[in-house]
Amino acid sequence: MHQVDPLTYPDWNEYLLAAPYASIFHTTNWLRVLQESYGYRPYYFASFQAQQLTALLPFMEVKSWVTGVRGVSLPFSDYCEPIIATQTAPELLAQVIRVARQRQWKFLEARGGDTLFHDVSPYACYSRHILGLHGDEEKVFSGLRSNYRVKIRKAREHDLTVAILHSPAAMAEYYRLHCLTRKRHGLPPQPAYFFGKIQEHIITNNLGFVMLVAHQGRQVAGAIFFTFGSRAMYKFGASDRRYQHLYPNYLLFWHAMQWLCRHDYAELCFGRTDPGNTGLMQFKDGWGTSRSHIAYYKYDLKTASFVQNSRGVVDMSSTIWRKMPVTLLRWAGAVLYKHLG
Repeated sequence: MHQVDPLTYPDWNEYLLAAPYASIFHTTNWLRVLQESYGYRPYYFASFQAQQLTALLPFMEVKSWVTGVRGVSLPFSDYCEPIIATQTAPELLAQVIRVARQRQWKFLEARGGDTLFHDVSPYACYSRHILGLHGDEEKVFSGLRSNYRVKIRKAREHDLTVAILHSPAAMAEYYRLHCLTRKRHGLPPQPAYFFGKIQEHIITNNLGFVMLVAHQGRQVAGAIFFTFGSRAMYKFGASDRRYQHLYPNYLLFWHAMQWLCRHDYAELCFGRTDPGNTGLMQFKDGWGTSRSHIAYYKYDLKTASFVQNSRGVVDMSSTIWRKMPVTLLRWAGAVLYKHLG
């Protein structure tokens, strides 16, 4: 294993396409989003054999006076499975820990990694929903919950239009909806410049798209999807609550599934879900998805032990966030998210 800078490898993403468990989060595009948005420094550990990527452990250094200096794999990523063989895991982890001590990191955090930490209790667990596509629209539609099929048909009757877009204007319109949704959920939105970097490095490079649903010329729902290889991922979603009775989100997801089927994508990931969010869990279940788990691990460098208690104090402030104007929420997001990583 060597410490590498993926940005010096012109074919880095091509190497990933041949590697198991590789996702959009391992790409140089996502690395640039994180680095240019928040100033995180990459520490990627990789090995190659016969021009093939055989192992990869990506971390980024998050420097914060709030949460300390940490190595995170990877910030703002739903999951980032290490690409390694099980038998080499202890040796590779020891190498990362040596670098972590040299960098004086307080913690190592991994979002995924059962092969690396198979004997360790996770810090937190989430659910992941996957929908198999394989180009069969009819099969996918028949696998939806029956009331979802009804809502999709009703949405079509409400004069809704759906568009798949790649422009900065579409991203800006999505961000407007995103801020409204985060306020409703009692959370500050991620900063606008973060979405600007997603536009620049992901959307513009055909590794994703923005989807918007409009009613009588007004955008009422939107989502951001990432794509890499034969896999797609729903990363962000937002909507105007006043139009929920028109079922725009149901039409949005079905339109995305149709597009992905027609462009030969094999699966759609619905992202990470907290098991305590039963409403969101049931919503994702209804699309005919299969569940798997995502385990997060946290290693304390000072005590040389794994942390096994999760959850911070974020939820305690949700009522306060809901009462703040969007302008103030956006300012708070710009200040806080760099530290959260």
